[in-house]
Amino acid sequence: MKICIVSDSHDRADALAHAVREAKAQGAEAVIHCGDLIGAQTIKPALAHGLPIHLIHGNNVGDTQALHRQSRASGGQLQYHGADARLELGGRRVFVVHYDDYGYAMACTGDWALVCCGHSHQAEARRITNVKGAETWLLNPGTVAGLAAPATWALGDLAAMQFEVRALGREGAFKASISA
Repeated sequence: MKICIVSDSHDRADALAHAVREAKAQGAEAVIHCGDLIGAQTIKPALAHGLPIHLIHGNNVGDTQALHRQSRASGGQLQYHGADARLELGGRRVFVVHYDDYGYAMACTGDWALVCCGHSHQAEARRITNVKGAETWLLNPGTVAGLAAPATWALGDLAAMQFEVRALGREGAFKASISA
């Protein structure tokens, strides 16, 4: 299963929708948003692409009641999880949190195949040695809004455990491909 991973859209609805459109064209079947969406209206253009979206709020919370209402009205397409999310996607356990230091800590537990985070606006994908003697993927897609850093998002293949950080709108311009 391929997934689109985004974070820190900060009310940039067009950038978020563009990343989802690119990911869908590459075969993504779901979207994970690692927080700082802010306004509930920001997600609407991304929802138009028809992929299920898992969303947490981050430190720039926005209107949580509007997000809950929009989630209920979406018929299951938008799943608003609050501060963090525990997901099962493509047969993999995935933990989603906004803060990168919290993400690192959760990766160290060894309870998750993939931990997705945001907050720092710095894109990276790396394996963390966990307390169980194995490795867990830690992925930060950067900021899709391009705030104080390039506008980036990530495409993940959960079957192959491969991840690519991509520059928004410039196919292959910045592509860090990392695999197990």
